Amino acid sequence: MSIPASNEPIRLALIGAGRWGRNVIKTCAALGGQVRLAAIASGNPDTAALAPPGCVVFASWREMLAAGGLDGVIVCTPPDQHAEMALAAIQSGIPVLVEKPLTRDVAEAEAVAGAAAKSGVPVMVDHIHLYNPAFRKLLDLLPTLGAVREIRGQAGNRGPYRADASVLWDWGPHDLAMIGTLLGTRPETLAARRLEQAEIEGVRAETLELALRYPGGVSASCIIGTLMDRRRILEVTCEGGTLVYDDNAPAKLTLDGVPVACDGPSPLATIISEFSEVAARRRTVDGGLGLGVEVVRLLARCETLLEGPCAA
Repeated sequence: MSIPASNEPIRLALIGAGRWGRNVIKTCAALGGQVRLAAIASGNPDTAALAPPGCVVFASWREMLAAGGLDGVIVCTPPDQHAEMALAAIQSGIPVLVEKPLTRDVAEAEAVAGAAAKSGVPVMVDHIHLYNPAFRKLLDLLPTLGAVREIRGQAGNRGPYRADASVLWDWGPHDLAMIGTLLGTRPETLAARRLEQAEIEGVRAETLELALRYPGGVSASCIIGTLMDRRRILEVTCEGGTLVYDDNAPAKLTLDGVPVACDGPSPLATIISEFSEVAARRRTVDGGLGLGVEVVRLLARCETLLEGPCAA
């Protein structure tokens, strides 16, 4: 099986057609002539019905990569598979966009980053909230408000209850990526504790609190979990005012309670567009890869703390 040649500049492939993978399929279609989803690798027989015209569906992702004819590949599988797939794409010289978290293992994350640096093949990590127009506007406003004093986040929902990813690894990457982007440095201290837990649908649902302290005395914390009503809030207190990013509110960004205009494309459309540009130019960019590795390091430390003898 081969991927048809195309006069269009960007031919993307998708590995994994689950919930997020289906969003990628819809978003690629909405981008029109900018990109073409040329191939999908999925073991689900229903995937063929989701594929756009001219898109080849492979049962094997390895077979898809070997077929060639791709400008970039998007990995939307469980995180335990990310490293193997990303490394194979890099070895094939194909730029990669990996869904968060980059991996669930520090050594694997570092191996992907090392392979990308050695080969010059671009690798990006989809920390989706970093591409939200409200969060990007927050970043634009930050220099006008003086030093950051404190960051507090709350995020969660009553589900999904996943057997393949804990609350820490499913919800934690978002907050840690946003905090890391805002502060641009590593924390000096890190703490993690379990506030509550319950078994739902055969899976552990829980609420966790992560607390970090950064140089200069800046504190950052986030409460994440699957035992709360839906929310995604990040409050950034600066010397000159407080910015609140609330992804579920009508006004997604406020400054001291006043709504801030921040229209733009969907975060997924933005990152796929930016990845397509990177793939087209074959240029090496960080693309969140360094941040992705650091997020994995922090999550691994949190996991150790939560499983330790002092864990709640």
